[in-house]
Amino acid sequence: MFKTQIGPVEDSSAMVYLRPETAQAMFVNFKNVLQSTRARLPFGLAQIGKAFRNEITPGNYIFRTLEFEQMEIEYFIEPANWEKHFTDWQNWMKTWGKNIGLDMSKLHELEVPEKERAHYSKRTIDFEFDFPFGRKELWGLVYRADFDLSNHAKASGESLEYTDPFDAKRKFTPHVIEPSQGVERTLLALLVSAYDEETVNGETRTVLRFTPEIAPYQVAILPLSKKPELTAIAQPLFQEVMKRFRCDYDETQSIGKRYRRQDEIGTPFCVTIDFDSITDQQVTVRERDSMKQIRLPITELITYLSSHGLML
Repeated sequence: MFKTQIGPVEDSSAMVYLRPETAQAMFVNFKNVLQSTRARLPFGLAQIGKAFRNEITPGNYIFRTLEFEQMEIEYFIEPANWEKHFTDWQNWMKTWGKNIGLDMSKLHELEVPEKERAHYSKRTIDFEFDFPFGRKELWGLVYRADFDLSNHAKASGESLEYTDPFDAKRKFTPHVIEPSQGVERTLLALLVSAYDEETVNGETRTVLRFTPEIAPYQVAILPLSKKPELTAIAQPLFQEVMKRFRCDYDETQSIGKRYRRQDEIGTPFCVTIDFDSITDQQVTVRERDSMKQIRLPITELITYLSSHGLML
């Protein structure tokens, strides 16, 4: 862990450590959440925030860093049901990976043997990913049992037991399933999954095949030139599309170079306004992956994009 000092005086009484994970804040707030929300098991607390680890060998781009963004869920359950909940989260994590566009052929599950598990773990599955530099850990799923709540209760003297709403005499310490992910590693896995190169007309086309949900821009509005008669159509269209989707506007350089720019950042659709648009009020929509183009009325553009998976 990273060690630092609070205040101007550097002595042992001012020594603190930067957190290596986000989990513990959720455990110490368990009782407050239980009392304020009257939540019933099973329920979860989720948190995203900075974590810090004094890594010996940081590297491989953003795979291993000293400071990173961590996403964790502490899912509180009845002890008897832990295996079902563990399996549910195992499946949900894989489904989420598929939905955001991970190459699932590169994702692997490793059952961590007892001697290699963390001291608080009763079961651990590591989700590993085939990065260009080798197969490495991507996410973790841990059954922490009642380790954290029991130890916080012991140290604080506060009861962190849960009272069965249907039987007031039945009290117990909930057990915990913890899915944990790092934003940077997930982003790196997405880049690896999405990056592609192909030869088109003798030239290399670089493309990021992001899903519409992940793409920084979902659609780009591209007037064929900067001429006022084209921008008079393109600008209002951009303003309208931007209300519904993440949208870019680009009017510089040739249309071919603009297509390539949008391919490289993963924009699923490009909408071109040309001189025919002035008379027929139609636009050309180009799909990123296939590069196929269709012509359709401006009034149908929003419906078309929505039907192809675009949403805010």
